[in-house]
Amino acid sequence: MKTQNVTLSLPRALLKKVKIVAAKRETSVSALLAASREEIVRRDDDYEAAMPRVLARIRKGYNLGTWWRSRSHRAPG
Repeated sequence: MKTQNVTLSLPRALLKKVKIVAAKRETSVSALLAASREEIVRRDDDYEAAMPRVLARIRKGYNLGTWWRSRSHRAPG
């Protein structure tokens, strides 16, 4: 895959923590950040793919059947 460099500004405290996480995972900061961005894009793609199905189900509605309260739960009178 062809890559392109980007410039990213992070608060120093966050960058320090990112470096620690990357070291624990034995990877680079760049690879760690790329993986997290890929996950965001994947989730967004999944959301976009699911939304038409969800909206179709909402429009169709659900058959919940007929539901009656028992006599003990009816209003007095």
